[in-house]
Amino acid sequence: MNDSSHSNMVKPEDTPELRQLYADFASEHLSPLWTQIEDLVPFVPSPKAVPHVWKWDRLYPLAERSGDLVPVGRGGERRAIGLANPGLGGKAFISPTLWAAIQYLGPHETAPEHRHSQNAFRFVVEGEGVWTVVNGDPVRMSRGDLLLTPGWHFHGHHNSTDKAMAWIDGLDLPFCYQTDVGFFEFGSDRVTDYATPRFSRGERLWSHPGLRPLSELKDTVSSPVGAYRWEHTDRALTEQLLLEDEGQPATVAQGHAAVRYINPTTGGDVMPTIRAEFHRMRQGTVTAPRREVGSSVFQVFEGSGSVFLDGNENKLGKGDLFVVPSWIPWSLQAETQLDLFRFSDAPVMERLHFDRTLVEERRR
Repeated sequence: MNDSSHSNMVKPEDTPELRQLYADFASEHLSPLWTQIEDLVPFVPSPKAVPHVWKWDRLYPLAERSGDLVPVGRGGERRAIGLANPGLGGKAFISPTLWAAIQYLGPHETAPEHRHSQNAFRFVVEGEGVWTVVNGDPVRMSRGDLLLTPGWHFHGHHNSTDKAMAWIDGLDLPFCYQTDVGFFEFGSDRVTDYATPRFSRGERLWSHPGLRPLSELKDTVSSPVGAYRWEHTDRALTEQLLLEDEGQPATVAQGHAAVRYINPTTGGDVMPTIRAEFHRMRQGTVTAPRREVGSSVFQVFEGSGSVFLDGNENKLGKGDLFVVPSWIPWSLQAETQLDLFRFSDAPVMERLHFDRTLVEERRR
């Protein structure tokens, strides 16, 4: 792949006439390509976002402090603390297309109902006691669960316990912000249902492997499954590794099991702009370095290890989050069994045919 620079480009001579030409361009709101081609048309992606790791043991105490000082209600809407990529100028964007935040809800608190164009999900690394109510359907939030809030679905949260709870939010908010497609609407000042059922209506209809209700034969843009439960994810990963032990190929690589959460009506991604996966690596497993167009965010669900981002090793523990910007080389190493939740903008990249992956020689 050609990665040479544009520096050998023939440049015009700096003359008073040229300077006047540029001034006249500016007065007509024009900008010549030849003065910015290195930035606009690089030989390979040159992301402004940078690789970064956020430590859970630093995030959670800050979320707790916000719980003491910042109320939940209209205006702020959510006690959600966005992870701001150091390369993106202070905006609470973890990448140019993705948002990640830690959201904190105190005992018996309610986050009021609203809806927006942006697609969203919740992933729970620890705790329970909160129900998210999506279009009137109360959905239990428990450890290891992936909860969906597709775009333009009314949703609110209520904590029915005496203990606070925190989780991560993921949204396509930066993508919507950059493309000016966002709409927002207030709902009720409360959630529409304070019930606490063990299983939501969506789960009761859809969470039966290989079975589809005849009342719901129309395909949906986003998954109708409100919650992907940890017990199913854990069992799927465990079985992949057991099959590998039996000599039956079932894992994506030796010692590396993985699953993708899907929309059961189409077999595609759970939402049109976000891909969600879960990865399990046996102790001692090392992945091959790879580069991908688009950005990904990982959270360590359990275990310890390292992520190598652009050649730099970063130690990982439970709850830690990290971002891999576009075309940055990365690989993982499991010190113990390492469980990781991953989400990315892959559906956008693939639908627009910008997707590209380069797998490098495995690290020794």
